[in-house]
Amino acid sequence: MQRMGMVIGVKPDKIDAYKRLHAAVWPDVLAQIKGSNIRNYTIFLREPENLLFGYWEYHGTDFAADMAEMAKDSRTQKWWSHTDPCQSPLATRNAGEQWAMMEEVFHTD
Repeated sequence: MQRMGMVIGVKPDKIDAYKRLHAAVWPDVLAQIKGSNIRNYTIFLREPENLLFGYWEYHGTDFAADMAEMAKDSRTQKWWSHTDPCQSPLATRNAGEQWAMMEEVFHTD
């Protein structure tokens, strides 16, 4: 299992819409997340900086392949067509990233 953290901005005028979307995530999207070997997925909001912090645990063996499968899923693409306009990706993110991945520097159970 690999713990993964990521960060992205959220547009201030889209925070309520983003929260409403995530209060009722589509079952097909949740199934795709699980099918992509992601567990314990959590998103936190930090205001007034308007940052979203995402955390998940990856239980697969080929993250790139699992993410490619997720990106091909039509329902997930439709979901992203609603969530992406709410977000403000960081200018410093790596090429190909929507959310900027973070380095784990500490963990304890």
